[in-house]
Amino acid sequence: MKLLMLAPLALLVGCAGMTAVPTSARLGAEGAVIELSDGSRCMAPMGAARLASCGAGYDSLVQIEENPNLLRRFLAEGFVAMGGQGILAPMGVVTLTDAQGRAFQFASPPPDSD
Repeated sequence: MKLLMLAPLALLVGCAGMTAVPTSARLGAEGAVIELSDGSRCMAPMGAARLASCGAGYDSLVQIEENPNLLRRFLAEGFVAMGGQGILAPMGVVTLTDAQGRAFQFASPPPDSD
């Protein structure tokens, strides 16, 4: 019985040492919004940067796809012609690397999960 009462405490202590890890990234006009497993968010600028205050700290690399597929380019040009600059989010890859060298890579927009 005493052991059952200590189980929730042991579970909390075990979870307390876990650090938040990146779970998703979405590209925008200014950079990428990174979401961590603890629900917090941080911003990574375009290009390479050090995100010291993002979770445990990550090196980030935000790369934009300069020549997306033909259909996407056609749609983007159409939106611009109608005054809708920036309606489509940019396409690219966001790579975050932690201090242990583990890389977390996200495509944005994320691929369809059909």
